[in-house]
Amino acid sequence: MTNGPRYIVKYKRRRKGLTNYQKRLRLLKSGKLRFVVRKSNNSTICQIIEYAPNGDKTLISFSSNQLKKYGYKGHTGNIPAAYLAGYVCGLKAIKKGIKEAILDTGLYNLTKGSRIYAALKGAIDAGLNIPHSEEIFPQERVVQGYHIENYAKILKAEKPEDYEKIFSKILENKIEPDKFVEHFQEIKKRVAGEHG
Repeated sequence: MTNGPRYIVKYKRRRKGLTNYQKRLRLLKSGKLRFVVRKSNNSTICQIIEYAPNGDKTLISFSSNQLKKYGYKGHTGNIPAAYLAGYVCGLKAIKKGIKEAILDTGLYNLTKGSRIYAALKGAIDAGLNIPHSEEIFPQERVVQGYHIENYAKILKAEKPEDYEKIFSKILENKIEPDKFVEHFQEIKKRVAGEHG
């Protein structure tokens, strides 16, 4: 490790690779609220965060795990769940009078059509104004879960034992995986009705 009288120790979060301070500074210079998206294997978390010198303030927060209270019965770590989480967060923001934000993706390596961009699409569809490019979003069919439905239909016809195993959690929740799109649309309507 470098040392000496002039050596300046870097911030602990930079040393550990937890914060990219250059990226954070660019976001803060915009002067806008941040639409922060973070993900884990089983959830996508969307937040509206305001910078404050003594610590950022979370104004709105919503996790895809909370979709269960709207009757969502699918896996909460997929693209449709990420879209719905962004959609709910966006609707809550609009209700609070927040009209625009800027996307904060943290340290993730970004891929077109990922869950982060699905959440962003949800927030934009809810009415939030966030700078973006249309080509980064997942296809509408993927957002609604057609890929899940089609895969379920193929497995059900060709490998019923794999179908039962792969979709066991959804089947336990009394929903047919080959009717997933219908379920997604129903939940989206319910969310819009409750927060619209």
